[in-house]
Amino acid sequence: MPSDQLIVKDNALINASYNLDTIEQRLILLAILQAREEKIGIDANTRLRIHASEYMQRFDVNKHAAYKALKTAVTNLFGRQFSYYTIDQKSGKQKKVISRWVQNIAYIDDAATLEIAFTMDVIPLITRLEKQFTSYQLKQVTQLTGKYAIRLYELLIAWREVGKTPIFQIQDFRSRLGLEPNDYPRIDTFKRRVLESAVKQINEHTDIIVKVEQHKEGRSISGFSFSFKQKKEPKAAISKHSEIITKMTTAQRHAFAQKLSEMPEMNKYSQGTESYSQFAVRIADMLQDPNKLKELSPYLKKAGYMPSK
Repeated sequence: MPSDQLIVKDNALINASYNLDTIEQRLILLAILQAREEKIGIDANTRLRIHASEYMQRFDVNKHAAYKALKTAVTNLFGRQFSYYTIDQKSGKQKKVISRWVQNIAYIDDAATLEIAFTMDVIPLITRLEKQFTSYQLKQVTQLTGKYAIRLYELLIAWREVGKTPIFQIQDFRSRLGLEPNDYPRIDTFKRRVLESAVKQINEHTDIIVKVEQHKEGRSISGFSFSFKQKKEPKAAISKHSEIITKMTTAQRHAFAQKLSEMPEMNKYSQGTESYSQFAVRIADMLQDPNKLKELSPYLKKAGYMPSK
């Protein structure tokens, strides 16, 4: 099974408020992968299967931990809720939606398999790609062991193109991370146990380096903003592609731009809030630039492009 599959979520779900522990977030991510790989689309009757061996492989845990994770999820994940904002089609005004993640869930003991059916609220938020969405490689969060680290990474990566976030007001930020009002109410404890721990894990185990800035109203901290940059790829990863592509036809540019837009390796060039088709158009424009053409040549060759002699 590929190790670089994409997690794709509508930005409404990225910015939603919910409280899932690390295991539950991981299972939701694996189910999202399953949903996106269904060729005929999914609905509320579609049951997505996660085997314990996949959980073991993805998150580097032993058999006992994987089996326990799947069994525990049957009880806990069914009761989890999330809230998000959307626009009401009749009034044109913003409305708050509260929903469950799954409509039913089952564990097949003899097969060590978890079976999940998402609710109708969740399905369009993980399969509809024509609107604003955020994508990232699953492998970026497989080593994150803190539930707040996974949520913070998602919130940050939605701003990948600009490399910085707006100011998250403290109460809204806490809600998005999934904290209850009584969880770490003191700001110094919140910073130490939640924020600093999450940033440390992200900096150590993902593809970005993050810096935090706190903002005050008077003497009190009112919010946080973040800036981040992509870690540099090892030079060895590109050095094997010695042949330089110097020119492409218009038809080639657009054909291979479509292929590149769906490659996980191109994720760092994505604006995060654009659809695959929008991303493909922008890649086609990039391929007119000789420097960008050279930079993207390894990915073009992986997509099957053979430069003419």
